[in-house]
Amino acid sequence: MLRRRKSEMKTAPPGLLLVEDQESMRQMLMEYLVPTGFEVQVCASADQALQRLRSGTLVSDIPVDVILTDVRMPGMDGLEFCRQVKNYRPALPVIVMTAYGSLDTAIDAIRAGAFDFVVKPVELELLRASLLRAAENSQLKRRVRVLEDQESDRKFPDLIGQSDVMVRLKSQLESVLQSSAPVLITGESGTGKEVVAAELHRQGPRSKKALIAVNCAALPLNLLESELFGHVKGAFTDARDAHEGLLVKADGGTLFLDEIGELPLEVQPKLLRVLEQKTVRPVGGSREIPIDVRIISATNRDLTSAMDEKQFREDLFYRINVLELTVPPLRSRGTDVLILARHFYQKFSDRDAADEGFDEQVLQRFLNYDWPGNVRELRNVVERAVVMASGGTIQAHLLPEKIRQHQSSRLIIDDSDNQPLATLETIQTRYIQYVLSRTGGNKSEAAKILGLDRKTLYRKLKEIDPKK
Repeated sequence: MLRRRKSEMKTAPPGLLLVEDQESMRQMLMEYLVPTGFEVQVCASADQALQRLRSGTLVSDIPVDVILTDVRMPGMDGLEFCRQVKNYRPALPVIVMTAYGSLDTAIDAIRAGAFDFVVKPVELELLRASLLRAAENSQLKRRVRVLEDQESDRKFPDLIGQSDVMVRLKSQLESVLQSSAPVLITGESGTGKEVVAAELHRQGPRSKKALIAVNCAALPLNLLESELFGHVKGAFTDARDAHEGLLVKADGGTLFLDEIGELPLEVQPKLLRVLEQKTVRPVGGSREIPIDVRIISATNRDLTSAMDEKQFREDLFYRINVLELTVPPLRSRGTDVLILARHFYQKFSDRDAADEGFDEQVLQRFLNYDWPGNVRELRNVVERAVVMASGGTIQAHLLPEKIRQHQSSRLIIDDSDNQPLATLETIQTRYIQYVLSRTGGNKSEAAKILGLDRKTLYRKLKEIDPKK
């Protein structure tokens, strides 16, 4: 029997610091909140609470995720306490309890930086819901900070993320660094294949020489040949001078061929000859120029299918694919999306308090969204939101509508009797999509996992989405 999938990361009990001078109120709140799962610590005054926060002398080992404070107390009042906490711990949410009907106090609380306010006499269920929202927000941000701390001392600082698939990619990357064999980097568009190529060069023995990149899809045939191999004077009408090709310029270093799946068929045998003989003959020339270049290629296409369709040479495929690295799609990287979002926030914002950059609803939507455009899409979304927020916290309404309205397509099956059951067609469709996401869009590999031949898989994909 399939059961509902549980979270991979266990959440600690929410830690609450209660600041209330009236003993009867403290006792009533504790008697309600402790049985519902809160780890509660109490202080009888704001001065005492602030001193304990700053000195680290709170009793419990559970971190404080949220503070609940009264407003009217002897000494420092709750609003000043809220301001002090936000100056000292800007990421720590504070919920303020105000007297019934005191709208001005509620407004002052929000201005002081309060996460929320509740009105006395307190409605306990509403209070608990507000405390849980604040605690979940705090815990989520703390998890991101922990993951970032783990990330900071890694060998590949530009490959951001600590998910299992990224750890595996970094391990594979490290194992091929010292080789000069050709590498093929596969993965969906926007996953960061060019970043992997740059790390291969920067960390490898050729790092003191040039890394030269060329987009095989961006240049017309005649210009691409000239750019790659060079040409001699008079080789064609506009060849007034000799031109040194990128393969020669990259001698001793690395040539990155992005979107190699779009390389014209006419150029493919010439590139194969370079890889086999390690020499280059410029267009119109008769002299072979010896070169020592590491070739790194990248593609978001399924080259196996391209070979079946006679759009890519089989012999060239095996020459460029001596070593293969697959960059996972963002939707399969779990909480990496939060680390990346915070990284981009810091890149595009001049604010120091990055912990306050995203509203909790935004972080949850980031986790739920499938990111078809991968890391590139996330980067654009964060940059746009930073501009729209004008220095404030990024709220959910600043996100594109497709992210705000997105419903996760992940398959979750509940074993309780009162849940509607999915049709077999729905389960099949979602599982095919899931396998494709895990294989980085590689249809040949997905077909093997699914136990289908490629033609059957293509037919099923057409049935799922006729536009593809």
